Amino acid sequence: MSKLYIIIPAYNEEERIRTVIKRAKKYSKNIVLVDDGSSDNTVLIGEEEKIITLKHMVNLGKGAALKTGCDYAAINGATEMIVIDADGQHKPEDIPRFIKALDGHDIVFGSRVPNENMPTVLKFGNVAISILVSILYGVKIKDTQSGFRAFTNKAYQKIRWDATDYSMESEMITKVGKHKLKHNEIIIDTIYNDDYKGTTIIDGIKIVLSLMWWKIIGR
Repeated sequence: MSKLYIIIPAYNEEERIRTVIKRAKKYSKNIVLVDDGSSDNTVLIGEEEKIITLKHMVNLGKGAALKTGCDYAAINGATEMIVIDADGQHKPEDIPRFIKALDGHDIVFGSRVPNENMPTVLKFGNVAISILVSILYGVKIKDTQSGFRAFTNKAYQKIRWDATDYSMESEMITKVGKHKLKHNEIIIDTIYNDDYKGTTIIDGIKIVLSLMWWKIIGR
C-alpha cells in the first residue's frame, strides 16, 4: 500500500510553520518536521501539532535537514515522499497534483512561474543553472532550484545527496541524470515573502561550481 511522507525542513519559521503543517495534514498523517537548530519556537509548534518532530542541535543547512527527514521516512516504510519548504512559499494544496504526476515516474519537480515578486537572482540564476544541468547531465527542467518535489523511496536511495546546503537541490538532479531516472515537472505557484531566505548570488555561484566539479569527479 502507498505510504506518503511529507518532509518539512525548517529554520526559525515560527511565524508560518503552523499554517504549513495544518494545511499539509489534509494529505498525510505522516508529516516530518526537521528543526535545523532554530533559536525560536519552531520545534515546539511541531510538537504541539503532534507531528513527527526531529531536531538538529545546531544549524547544519537545508540539505542536512532534508536528508535527516527523508532518511527517517525511508526507514519507517515510506513509499513516496513530498518535500516542501517551511516558509509558506509553497501551497500544500498542490500535493495531490504531485502524487498524480509521480505515477509512472521516479521524481517530480515543481516549477515556479516567474513573476514580479520573484527575486531577480532567481530569475536569471535559474535559467543559467537549468542550461548547465541540461548540458552536463542531460536533465531538462525549467526550475532547478524549487524546493517542492516528490519522489519514490526507491528513487531516494539513488538521489540521496551529500551537500548540506542549498546545492543539494542541484546534486539531486545530477543523480537523476546519472541513474537515468524518469522525471516529471509540474507548474506551481509560489509566494515570495519579504524575508525571503532562499538561494543568494553566492549560493548560485557555489552551485555552478559544484555542478562542474561533480561532473569532473563523476559523482
